Amino acid sequence: MVSQKVTIKNPTGLHLRPAGILCKEAVKYNCLITFNFKGGTANAKSVLSVLGACIKSGDTIEFVCEGEDEEQALEAVVAAVANGLGE
Repeated sequence: MVSQKVTIKNPTGLHLRPAGILCKEAVKYNCLITFNFKGGTANAKSVLSVLGACIKSGDTIEFVCEGEDEEQALEAVVAAVANGLGE
């Protein structure tokens, strides 16, 4: 298991388009990818789960990856967030 905290920089938070981009990146990997936010856990491979977390700009989430390609998956989702998720 590997994990890393990231801060969401998108001015509008994780609305539908950036949530979709995050999920599209996450589904490329076989491992379980979740994130922790305000005491809850969400599945990073599910757009509805990401949207349901109601993440705003400036919020910090912690990605957690567990499985065979966890290192590469963590690197990819963190990079996607750092690059603004298409915004």
